[in-house]
Amino acid sequence: MSATVASPTVTQSRFSRHRFALLVLAGVYPLITAILYVLAPLTEEWEIWQRTLVVAPTMVTAMIWGLIPTVQRVFRGFINPAVR
Repeated sequence: MSATVASPTVTQSRFSRHRFALLVLAGVYPLITAILYVLAPLTEEWEIWQRTLVVAPTMVTAMIWGLIPTVQRVFRGFINPAVR
């Protein structure tokens, strides 16, 4: 007779793009607003394309290494609801 080994229960989850997008938007709005408040006085005389050249890499860096990992860690259960 062979012994049966109990396998751990695996709960499947499904990534919710809608929930993730909502949370990223909630983080992006204050982030871009803060960046613009900080940079606006320093770039008053600049053309819009020059401001964007500074704002875009700042925003992308903040999102990739700050905002998105934080959203994924803090809201893991909300973004990846269990499949029923």
